[in-house]
Amino acid sequence: MPTTNTTAAGRVTVSSSADGVATISFFHPSHNSLPGALLTELAQTITAVGQDESTKVIILRSEGEKTFCAGASFDELVAIENEAQGLTFFSGFAQVINACRTCPKIILGRVQGKAIGGGVGVAASTDYCFATTQASVKLSELVVGIGPFVVGPAVERKIGVSAYAQLALDAGEFQTAQWAQQKGLYHEVVESEAALDAAVEAFAAKLTAYNPEALTDLKRVIWAGTEHWDTLLVERAAISGRLVLSDFTRQAIQRFKAR
Repeated sequence: MPTTNTTAAGRVTVSSSADGVATISFFHPSHNSLPGALLTELAQTITAVGQDESTKVIILRSEGEKTFCAGASFDELVAIENEAQGLTFFSGFAQVINACRTCPKIILGRVQGKAIGGGVGVAASTDYCFATTQASVKLSELVVGIGPFVVGPAVERKIGVSAYAQLALDAGEFQTAQWAQQKGLYHEVVESEAALDAAVEAFAAKLTAYNPEALTDLKRVIWAGTEHWDTLLVERAAISGRLVLSDFTRQAIQRFKAR
């Protein structure tokens, strides 16, 4: 039976199949951006579903067609007035990344469209990620005077330091889904949403036939070396929380709003 948790704007939905595949979907009317309340809800949902004994595999996806996730909420970004608020704001994606990291179940990513900023971090936090050819990626944080500090460890872990530097420094440009696959962010890229759903569902069905204990142990091995992220990602959030108050960032935000 599907369940839905709705915040002031946006929602997180969970549906489960008889064979143990749980699908977590998120939606926000502004290109699937993720305000703080929705990030918290998403992180809590991932944790709860992962702890459910009936869950064997999780599919993480967003609703809509063109954009997987546009990153953090710009409206909340412009409202930050001090470092404490900045830390809280930028810790939102840390919650989701760490929820994926510590979840004992394998998480499959379904990326149907563009992933921007924190959206790239969400994709990078899944264990095996499928995408369409429309799923280009961009880390745009430097454009507004901050940087992809919180999502950085998750992205770098998947694509390496050099590719992460390219994505972070060339902040105004998208890289193609094929580029993301070559670098290791996406594991499989297909032409259409129909093909995407078929590929995700087939792979999930395959995983449900495996020993669940073996999958949990394998996930621990895959994520080895990230045990300090509870602290690291908060430290990274504090960097962005400080930078967002700089004159450079304030001016960049005003230019962005004036477009």
